[in-house]
Amino acid sequence: MTVDAAKRRLRDLDAQLVDTLHRHEIDALVDVGANLGQYALRLRAAGWRGPILSIEPLPELQQTLRDRAAGDPHWEIAPPMAIGATDGEVTLEVSAESDMSSTLGQSDLLRAISPSSAVTRRIAVPQLRLAAPEVLGSRPWRRIFVKADVQGAEPAVLAGLGDAWPRVQGLQLELALLPLYQGERPWVEMVGDLAAHGFAPYLVFPGYYARALGRQVQLDIVFYRD
Repeated sequence: MTVDAAKRRLRDLDAQLVDTLHRHEIDALVDVGANLGQYALRLRAAGWRGPILSIEPLPELQQTLRDRAAGDPHWEIAPPMAIGATDGEVTLEVSAESDMSSTLGQSDLLRAISPSSAVTRRIAVPQLRLAAPEVLGSRPWRRIFVKADVQGAEPAVLAGLGDAWPRVQGLQLELALLPLYQGERPWVEMVGDLAAHGFAPYLVFPGYYARALGRQVQLDIVFYRD
């Protein structure tokens, strides 16, 4: 596949996701693990005009995020924070590749197949639950879509939803085909847990392809209440 073909395919997938957001009458999108805002920019380009709340724990990425959102009155950048099961403080393992940073330790497999993702330092960052007043608790949104790309910590993000669960109509989670982080839950377990909450898979997006292994090791699944 050529570079241009790959870009067209990605645009097609983004358009499919935006179509599902509209069909499910989503009020707002919460981008947990926003990194540099790539996800929000792509969805804007694909036609999503609703509110976006971007949340990213790495302080050094904040200015770029704010610059990118500056001309968009419906795109809000939260202060630097992690999202998890409890409110407090958490240690973030900062990767040389910022989008591989996590509150979980790297597995031996990840260190072997992606030495460029090595942890360069560890920092303490604030952590809040999605249900906290500063995040979703005080907001009027009734039909929320949560995207979580937090390198293995997705279950902790969901655990922090608490009484906000009924307001969540859709989810996009990065899930593991092989464990890249310590304690990371397999994708099939996550799908089963979400089925118990009434969510069914609607879209599947390709994720990290490990050339060293010749196989895909992560994928994104979009879920909606069925």
